[in-house]
Amino acid sequence: KVKPHLEAKEGKTFDVFTAVEFKTQVVAGTNYFIKVHVGNDEFMHLRVFRSLPHENQPLSLHSYQSSKTKHDELAFF
Repeated sequence: KVKPHLEAKEGKTFDVFTAVEFKTQVVAGTNYFIKVHVGNDEFMHLRVFRSLPHENQPLSLHSYQSSKTKHDELAFF
């Protein structure tokens, strides 16, 4: 659901967009930290926020880090 938002921010499309690892952080909702394979040897780390159910808000791409590798540790950011 956040792929189009990331593509708009990066100004390009991703033929490959596969989540390979994730971590969660409970706040006033949930932060998902997701390592995504975007083709070749390129990976990105995404921070996606899901609000509490009663707020009825869509998932949002909060921030991301590009130029990551498969072996880069997925850390909170």
